Amino acid sequence: MRQSKKEITLSEQDALQDLLDQEKLLMNYYAMALTEGSSPAFRKAILENYTAQGNTQFAVFEQMLSRGYYEVQPAQKMMIDQNAEKFSKTKKQLASC
Repeated sequence: MRQSKKEITLSEQDALQDLLDQEKLLMNYYAMALTEGSSPAFRKAILENYTAQGNTQFAVFEQMLSRGYYEVQPAQKMMIDQNAEKFSKTKKQLASC
């Protein structure tokens, strides 16, 4: 039996997760448009929209966080140190090219 749209409802958590996913997707589209844009006016408009979209995405994230729907795990110091060392080596390699 097929459900109609009236019979399908999302929980608040599901709706916010869907919204967050869409906001992230829009951020990717704006980033792609920014890298492909060749007109200064176009790039300026896209950058402004990208910034506004980033603020919207972060607001949705904060709502999820405040409601306990999104759990952020603090990074362990060892992981931070390993990644810092990794990127330091990469930076040195790029600088020597």
